[in-house]
Amino acid sequence: MIDFWLAAGLLLLVALSFLLIPVLRSRRAQLEEDRTALNVALYQERVAELQVQQQEGVLDAAQMDAGRAEAARELLADTEGVAAPRVTRLGKAAPLLAAILVPVLGLGLYLHFGASDKVELTREFAQAPQSMEEMTRRLERAVAAQPDSAEALYFLGRTYMTQDRPADAAKIFERTVNLAGRQPELLGQWAQAQYFADGKKWSDKVQALTDEALKADPKEVTSLGLLGIAAFEGQRYQEAIDYWNRLLEQLPPDDQSRIALQGGITRASEKLVASGGKVAQAPAAKPAALLKVRVDLAADLKAKVQPGDSVFIFARATSGPPAPLAAKRLTVADLPATVELGDGDAMMPQLKLSNFPEVQLVARISRAGQPTAGEWIGRSQPLASSTTAPQQLTIDSPDK
Repeated sequence: MIDFWLAAGLLLLVALSFLLIPVLRSRRAQLEEDRTALNVALYQERVAELQVQQQEGVLDAAQMDAGRAEAARELLADTEGVAAPRVTRLGKAAPLLAAILVPVLGLGLYLHFGASDKVELTREFAQAPQSMEEMTRRLERAVAAQPDSAEALYFLGRTYMTQDRPADAAKIFERTVNLAGRQPELLGQWAQAQYFADGKKWSDKVQALTDEALKADPKEVTSLGLLGIAAFEGQRYQEAIDYWNRLLEQLPPDDQSRIALQGGITRASEKLVASGGKVAQAPAAKPAALLKVRVDLAADLKAKVQPGDSVFIFARATSGPPAPLAAKRLTVADLPATVELGDGDAMMPQLKLSNFPEVQLVARISRAGQPTAGEWIGRSQPLASSTTAPQQLTIDSPDK
């Protein structure tokens, strides 16, 4: 940020020079005019002395003329090279007043219309955060600078949940829903945050949010987990088993939460059998999704990028959460490159490609290393998440 203000200060000095240099020149011209007036007065005084001497008979007419000519030559020599006085309508007060107002008005207009906060955020996001608290502060500032960014709000809400701040997260997810629409994943996240904010008490609001989420997407994982809890607490053990089995299908094999989830299914099964019921068989698991995409750079952009610029390749749901479902990071120097995006690359365990029927592939170049904003981008047409044919993606458009 220091280099920005130094550059701004340099430009300000250049602007002030156009105002102050004429004032300094006018002072120099005034000094020259004063010196010329003094020389003229001395010339007139010398001529008067010669006239007195001629009247007293000391000088004759020829001597008088010679003395007058000598005085005239001295006057011309003293005033030689003096420029004619400049006439200005502004005077001295107007340029000085403008020199004061220019920096004041410039600073005021920049603070009102400028984007110093966004410049600073871009510089900060180019560096890895040193702690979760620092990341939270960055996201809060990003939300303040871009209050209409659903992605920034979503990531801030997720961060609040990891910091055990469910009440703050519930407010943020509500704002995200108002901006991005009532998407199933967002409704599920809002319901989860609200549930923990209410002290782990089920409410009509949480029920309504989970019902709406599962009606739009029967595989919305956050809602499945919450409804499993509600069913277990209500002694509807088969419902709890069904919800948790559906959730279990969405988790990667090495996910640590599978152990706790399986333990809940076991306890629900035991209670169901103890009450005289019978555990129904769980449905077969759906195959994992895997997309193969070749990413290249348009020919007219190759001279505009740098080898070290970051390239983010990700798949996101065409109707779902704004967060990427799977992502890979390369550099421009790696292009062209072929990458695979699958359930194993999920940004979050509950957000997998196989959970969404239709996705879009995106490749973004970001010189600042920021995945949510960059200079150039390439997008694919919507395609089924079960697609197995290799895809071609070209980065060819400005990122707006």
